[in-house]
Amino acid sequence: VQLVESGGGLVQAGGSLRLSCAASGSIFSINSMGWYRQAPGKQRELVATITSGGSTNYGDSVKGRFTISRDKTKNTVYLEMNSLKPEDTAVYYCNAEIADTRFRPGNYWGQGTQVTVSS
Repeated sequence: VQLVESGGGLVQAGGSLRLSCAASGSIFSINSMGWYRQAPGKQRELVATITSGGSTNYGDSVKGRFTISRDKTKNTVYLEMNSLKPEDTAVYYCNAEIADTRFRPGNYWGQGTQVTVSS
């Protein structure tokens, strides 16, 4: 099972970016998917998660600015980021709880994508 992120980059404060994360491999089912981020010198923190049923959860610092969504047919999760601030600068990691085709549950991480917001 692999998670591959895309969509990071450099944007000015107030701008927008959209991240994507596609899961592939021997997947039987996907439970929750989500995004976490880690800024230099800081711990990894929750950005947003979405369950298979569509329930969402957001970190306090991104509520009202970021939106997580999911396309089950594509095993893909998206993060729409608006009104970006310099403090949103971080490496963003995709995460998913996946049962493989042998019904083994696992927690998987993507390689990370850099988001840089300039002031």
